Amino acid sequence: MTTLEHHPHTDHDHVHGPGCGHVSVPHGDHVDYVHDGHLHRVHDDHVDECESAGHSVHGTHEHHHGEGCGHVSVPHGDHVDYVHDGHRHAEHGDHYDEH
Repeated sequence: MTTLEHHPHTDHDHVHGPGCGHVSVPHGDHVDYVHDGHLHRVHDDHVDECESAGHSVHGTHEHHHGEGCGHVSVPHGDHVDYVHDGHRHAEHGDHYDEH
């Protein structure tokens, strides 16, 4: 399990939720929303950038993610995450990380 860092996204007038127009991605115990190339999560009375702390390697993962793999792709900073089994995977060298 990854730990999330608390990074409030300032000056965010948009309210994320069902039907807000942004792609929603299940992420652990909450939902992230893809917005302007990064991921937001609703937190109390504000929105946070949803970033995991540290490096969390996903265990055995025989499936190769990429265009046409059948999983939802989510732009995330300088790479792409793939929604798989209720979480996001990101390719990192010869393995996948949990995001």
